[in-house]
Amino acid sequence: MECIEKKDDDDGTKSIEGVGGYNNEKVKKARLNSTLAALLDDPILSDVPKKPSLSDVDTLISLELGSAMRITVLKLDSTSFDVVVMNTATVKDLKVAIKKKVNEMEQTQMGHRHISWKHVWANYCLLFHNEKLLNEGVALQDFGIRNNSQVKFIPFIAARQNKKHTRRKKHRFFHGLNKLS
Repeated sequence: MECIEKKDDDDGTKSIEGVGGYNNEKVKKARLNSTLAALLDDPILSDVPKKPSLSDVDTLISLELGSAMRITVLKLDSTSFDVVVMNTATVKDLKVAIKKKVNEMEQTQMGHRHISWKHVWANYCLLFHNEKLLNEGVALQDFGIRNNSQVKFIPFIAARQNKKHTRRKKHRFFHGLNKLS
């Protein structure tokens, strides 16, 4: 049988130091994690991520208080997902929220999978009421985006200023060596 060691605290009460090789902090942490898991399984809290960060919880509280908005993102395959951003969010903030949500969905459904977001934003853009959200510094409200608005992914290739593909310096360097030979 395991021995339970009792210790007198400064205030005269007795506390349990360890049970079965576990210290009291580990037991508290395990209880907290199990309580958190039970709360997150509640259908009312279905919009809370499985491993929420402090900013996730803060944003969801702001949504309930009316200082954040839920935006539905329609993908090319006609499926959609929701993201929550502050009312003062810019296009860049929306892109960050989309990236975070998609990465989280991919992680839970397929395990670790890398998405090249540089490639995504170079070939696709977001559309709201036939207006492309290209300028990352513009506030979403300037486009008329409000709570429960819907934005769409559409194919879009950003035009290059000089209309030519650029080569990396490494390739230009070796190309120049070939001319000297």
